[in-house]
Amino acid sequence: MSHEKYLTYASYLSLDELLSLQNEWSGADGDTPEHDEMLFIIIHQVYELWFKQLLHELDFARVRLAKDDLPRVLHTMKRVLTILKVLVAQLDILETMRPLDFLAFRTRLEEASGLQSYQFREMEFVLGVKRPGALDRYPPTSLAYQKLERRLQEPSLWAAFLRFLSVRGFEIPVHVLDRDVTESTEASEEVQTTLIRLYRSDSDLAPLCERLVDLDEGMQEWRYRHVKMVERTIGHKMGTGGTAGAAYLQRSLNQAVFPDLWAIRTDL
Repeated sequence: MSHEKYLTYASYLSLDELLSLQNEWSGADGDTPEHDEMLFIIIHQVYELWFKQLLHELDFARVRLAKDDLPRVLHTMKRVLTILKVLVAQLDILETMRPLDFLAFRTRLEEASGLQSYQFREMEFVLGVKRPGALDRYPPTSLAYQKLERRLQEPSLWAAFLRFLSVRGFEIPVHVLDRDVTESTEASEEVQTTLIRLYRSDSDLAPLCERLVDLDEGMQEWRYRHVKMVERTIGHKMGTGGTAGAAYLQRSLNQAVFPDLWAIRTDL
């Protein structure tokens, strides 16, 4: 990237380039663009920017766990949770768009769908929801495919957390620590027994567990609000990209990314 001799606000943020990226497809044939398409584009571009930041923070959290840096991990998790609240709040803005306003330009989306957001799939992979089939949506030579393939081969945040606990002296079975990183996180009664002991005996680490629960709950909240926004906007119509719309999204509701932390609540 070239730099001006004197750095300005606009050049530091690549502002001219950034503000040129909101291109309304409804005006592509010389027609007057639909008013609400600008909002639709900006909201989703902002989502992708926040997804990028969340990936940046989650990667950092894994690094700090490996370095046994609990204060920085807790601080990073606080930031992640704050960003998640912003993601949910942005849906309030999107819901100011009436169904007829969206339908006025919806056909322009053709096969484009939020399902194709590879950064959101990256986040799922980092959190331990590994779905190798997600790669099939992208050409093998694409950047999206390459990024997802790399994430698939990486240990998840949960795997990093369990290894952190093991280093701290908590009993984590070897077969859990060495499990295939390309598979989704599965509940483990042995891990749950250790987590119960942690909650009862370690007041320093229990808050970290609770922040992971907050993260899991925040992801579920975002999914729920997303589903209700889709229902509010298009009802039970087919979704873009050939999906079943709201019905497709509902299948992912209440899916815990850290199942062990939920399983122990009854026994605490």
